[in-house]
Formats: sequence, structure tokens, C-alpha cells
Amino acid sequence: MIVGVGIDVVDVARFLATIERVPGLRTRLFTPDERDLPPASLAARFAAKEAIAKALGAPPGMSWQDATVRRVAGAQPVVEITGTVRARADELGVDRFHLSISHDAGIASAVVVAERDA
Repeated sequence: MIVGVGIDVVDVARFLATIERVPGLRTRLFTPDERDLPPASLAARFAAKEAIAKALGAPPGMSWQDATVRRVAGAQPVVEITGTVRARADELGVDRFHLSISHDAGIASAVVVAERDA
């Protein structure tokens, strides 16, 4: 059963300019494993985190650090959640996420479907 759907689109150049202007954002928004990715991949991860939040109803107080997007060679990216994001997912009964991310022509995008067993 689908609990929520989220989508987000990020302008990569604008996102990179913001990260460069406010360097602390890189630490605030991304887990240590994500921080050193190329700009387009960072923007796509940010879009994914926004889409995850939207799929969960965008409640206040969720930490960006509590969602990690991992690449799996030859497979879909994987969403790993902890802390505040895990608490919200548990509250809604979400037991899996389906994530699609992309970046091309200066735009990064992500779509997330939050699902639970019926």
C-alpha cells in the first residue's frame, strides 16, 4: 500500500553555489559517506532527501542526516533511514522506499514512493 509520494527537482549550479556560500550546509545536509560526491550527485541526494520528506508528509524536526542514499552497482539506489526519519516512517508504517534519482543538463531530480504492507 502506498503511504506517500515525493518529488523534488534541484538546479545543480544554484545548489553548488549555495553550498559554496554556506560551507556548513554540506555537513548539515549530508552524511559523511555522501559529502565528497561530485556536485551533480550531491544535488541528486538533496533532491532525494527532499522527496523522502515529502513522501512522509514533511513533518517538522526531521534531520537531513537521518536519511542516506547509497548507490548499488547494477541496482536501484537504496534509502537507509535512522533517527527522526525512521521514527516518522515507523509512525506511518512505512517499511520500504522506492527511489529514482537522475541528473542531466544541470538539473537533478528524485522521486520517492513510501510503501507499507497492506
